[in-house]
Amino acid sequence: MPFEEVVEAEGHLIDSHVMEQIFDKVVESNGRFEVEQFRIGRTNSEPSYLRLRLETPSKQQMDHLLAQILPIGCSPVEGGDAALKLVERDKCAPEDFYSTSNHHTFVRIGGEWVEVQNQRMDAMIVVRGNEAWCRRLRDLKAGDMVVTGMHGIRVAPESKERDRLAFAFMSNEISSERQVETAVRQTAALARQALEQGKTIVAVAGPVVVHTGGVAGLTRLIRNGWINAVLSGNALGVHDIEAALLGTSLGVRMEDGRQAEHGHRNHMRAINAMYHAGGIRGAVESGRLQSGVMYECVKNNVPFVLAGSLRDDGPLPETITDMNAAQDAYAALLKPAGLVICLGSMLHSIATGNMLPSWVKIVCVDINPAVATKVSDRGTGQAVGVVTDVGLFLDLLSKELGAKA
Repeated sequence: MPFEEVVEAEGHLIDSHVMEQIFDKVVESNGRFEVEQFRIGRTNSEPSYLRLRLETPSKQQMDHLLAQILPIGCSPVEGGDAALKLVERDKCAPEDFYSTSNHHTFVRIGGEWVEVQNQRMDAMIVVRGNEAWCRRLRDLKAGDMVVTGMHGIRVAPESKERDRLAFAFMSNEISSERQVETAVRQTAALARQALEQGKTIVAVAGPVVVHTGGVAGLTRLIRNGWINAVLSGNALGVHDIEAALLGTSLGVRMEDGRQAEHGHRNHMRAINAMYHAGGIRGAVESGRLQSGVMYECVKNNVPFVLAGSLRDDGPLPETITDMNAAQDAYAALLKPAGLVICLGSMLHSIATGNMLPSWVKIVCVDINPAVATKVSDRGTGQAVGVVTDVGLFLDLLSKELGAKA
């Protein structure tokens, strides 16, 4: 006997392609649908409404289908409050826990829809009283009440921008200088908007910032208050300090691109110097370190996080080698963010995107167009890609923003 469920969705269903996605998911899940009601928005700002009757051969297939369409904004009409189950042991969720997306999520508690706080993807929803929070698996405690199943949950995906034509160029590969300058102007507009809204601007930077000569542009942005936090790995700190102390990056002279004599050991000399100084802050305060990204962060009280990895040399004293602690430090600095600019670091960009709710803008700058695609494919659909040299982008952006924030 077929299993039926009535679901509904509301929002910019047509121009954001949500309705198309819902229909596709039903067909892919071996189900069928009947449109019971469809009301199209009469203006570009008025939402549309869709009500569907779904049918699948079994309850298991229906549960699978609901799991597919819930994250894109389609939820069951009936079902009452969200189902809650007790966490019996730390870090052990009930088997049928609901796993969150990065979109605005609401759960029904006591007949009222409550917005889930601290939104992020791949988390559980913990309910206490009439409040709900996203919580990572490792943070679950015995006694927590966790949302399970697919009922009593609503997801509101971000609609396409009303001014989306202004950013349409970002979906294409950028090759000419004119297009890069356009991307820079739009990124500068996003930066101004973020600060006007009281949000922060976070840079996620890889060592390519140093290799491409982007240090001057990034330090200007930090000094003028356009970058409020820097997230990276050990490599950026090491190569930035190597360039500041010894004029090389990976042993290559910054001034002429030639290999320095015995340059292969310069990055280790840079790390050693930081240990002698008691760390990066100590090196700045003693005058040992007088320029670069790390220097400007310390001088301008801009917090930074250097996350360690298996391949790190040293690492620097400030590098966090506990991955859970590094992730927590990233998340803390991302919480007030309104704009995140990713600069030539695929792994850190993907990791950062996974920590963000879908309404925080991400501009991903890389010479490799596949990087922006991978960031988006791993769930961060709000990321826009700028395919260009990172050093050039930072130079143009720092000039476009110019004066102090």
